[in-house]
Amino acid sequence: MSDNAPRPAGPDAMKPATAAKKLGIYLPAAPESFQQNALTRAEFQELQSNPPEWLVELRLNGPHPRDVVARKLGVSASGLARAGVTEALTTGEISALLGSPPEWLVRERATQAAVRAENARVNQARAEKAARSDR
Repeated sequence: MSDNAPRPAGPDAMKPATAAKKLGIYLPAAPESFQQNALTRAEFQELQSNPPEWLVELRLNGPHPRDVVARKLGVSASGLARAGVTEALTTGEISALLGSPPEWLVRERATQAAVRAENARVNQARAEKAARSDR
């Protein structure tokens, strides 16, 4: 990945967007060389096992992709969309929101908690039904 010419994706390579998603980083914030080149599986594994400074920095401070922002805020990606949060956020911005949560964040966290509770209730009911049918 050291040359600047884009390398086409081969059968043993993944596109930069796929690699970024698997690494949990916001692709536009990654170095140009990462954005422009497909990664082989070996290169990807090397990034995971021995991350360069830019990858460590992005993971720690962001900006973070929407799924990471949603997870850190304890809301769904749909909740972010309903709140009008469309941009990637940094760790500092996420911390500020958590430190002094706006009304939309309180509402979306409550919605997410209700969804999780309902999912747990449904799963419990399914498990009990399965246990009864196994007898």
